[in-house]
Amino acid sequence: MFKTLRSDLPASIVVFFVALPLCLGIALASGAPLFSGLIAGIVGGIVVGSLSGSKIGVSGPAAGLAAIVLTAIGTLGGYENFLVAVVIAGIIQIVFGILKAGVIGYYFPSSVIKGMLTGIGIIIILKQIPHFFGYDSEPEGADSFMEASGENTFSAILHIIDNITIGSMIIGFIGLGIILLWDKVLSKKAKFFQVIQGPLVAVVVGIIYVIITSDSGSLSILNKHLVSVPIPEDTTSFFNQFSFPNFSAITNTEVWVVAFTMALVASLETLLCVEATDKIDPNKNVTPTNRELLAQGTGNIISGLIGGLPITQVIVRSSANIQSGGRTKLSTIIHGFLLLISVILIPRLLNLIPLSVLAAILLVVGYKLAKPGLFKTMYALGWKQWLPFITTVVGIVFTDLLIGISLGLLVGIVVVLLKSYQNSHFLHIEDKSNGKHKIKMTLAEEVTFFNKGAILKELDSLPRDTYLEINLIKTRYLDNDVIEILEDFLYKAKERNIDIKLVSKRGIVENPASFIHFFNERPKSDLSLS
Repeated sequence: MFKTLRSDLPASIVVFFVALPLCLGIALASGAPLFSGLIAGIVGGIVVGSLSGSKIGVSGPAAGLAAIVLTAIGTLGGYENFLVAVVIAGIIQIVFGILKAGVIGYYFPSSVIKGMLTGIGIIIILKQIPHFFGYDSEPEGADSFMEASGENTFSAILHIIDNITIGSMIIGFIGLGIILLWDKVLSKKAKFFQVIQGPLVAVVVGIIYVIITSDSGSLSILNKHLVSVPIPEDTTSFFNQFSFPNFSAITNTEVWVVAFTMALVASLETLLCVEATDKIDPNKNVTPTNRELLAQGTGNIISGLIGGLPITQVIVRSSANIQSGGRTKLSTIIHGFLLLISVILIPRLLNLIPLSVLAAILLVVGYKLAKPGLFKTMYALGWKQWLPFITTVVGIVFTDLLIGISLGLLVGIVVVLLKSYQNSHFLHIEDKSNGKHKIKMTLAEEVTFFNKGAILKELDSLPRDTYLEINLIKTRYLDNDVIEILEDFLYKAKERNIDIKLVSKRGIVENPASFIHFFNERPKSDLSLS
């Protein structure tokens, strides 16, 4: 793991700057102490990062749980009572992991996962535009269409013109320029610019700007437009920021209802994030989902015991990690230690960071998640992929993450029901080894995204030095999700010395260079194989 430190350390710094305002903002939106968000970020980085099987996923407090937390603190009679629910939720997640409930993550179609990534990218951009111009009416980390202030995503943007903070806007543009210059030009010039990331330089320049312009009138930036980390006066006041569960509330049935709700929502968000991060991981790592639930449950137990918010794996931080070159879980763990060390040693310095500079970092993250070219690509795949994709995107932008994904999944199920036939089985494995590891995999007439979990399991279980025959002679409909699984498997097949023989009505292909290329170039008469 330490062999990749040169890649993981710069990535961890970027993730730290992304996570810091989100931890504070989500705590504020949840009606919880600000320090509770930092606790969740630290535990998510160090504890969950250490236990998780994900190499690039980053965990911490999630905006999707903010509404549940805000309501629960009120109905349960205080934050200490709520912490009991967080601990119980963690225990329930561990039970989910033991019962192998992680398989649920495989039953979300690729089009919905891509729609989730794109929708989150768009919502990041839309939500950060006001912060970029110094209009900080909402805390960082909000992701719902309707905002606590009564505004919505678009009305907040329309009100920017009357609420521009000149200093924030200036340093926001400077920071964005630095990040783009680093990303597009300097990082390709020398290794130094790959080790020292553009976002770090942008933040340093932002701090210098705040110090220099502190007495410059309209060019200065007020405290409300800067990061706001709690500053303890001494060691005692630092430890007083921790809260502890009131376990006398464990007999309250409402505590158990909240705990189960949080466990369910947090587990679902985590599994969706795992699927999404694996999808955009350039190294095509596959995260063990049941182990992830065990790690998340452990993290929530510890977070709840010391006063932290509930934790999930979070796509914004995870995608920032991937985009910044993170290779192993070391980047996640280091980002957790950076949060811990910084809030203890340099909280005053952190409070000089302009929110507009952090918004610039997130704008770049959002754009990389929602590149315009993806819309064209998804449309070209046909309406069976486009409709669930665009439904998920629109649902996330105009409601919230879970509702948007639910709508996309519903549309995806309807599409499958319209296009699929009843099958008694979809996968047949025939061992023709005779000591030579020859495996024949025959796919049925209709293979949809419901089948990808089983197919992925079979492919991952193949031993080294196997000769795999994939027979598609009888297959009339092959879902794009399954094609992508086969495409990703090519990467692992080369590592494990697995030879592939593809048998279809078009002929026999040995070790195809690309399954996606093979199916996209099929004749018109073969269009049912999509």
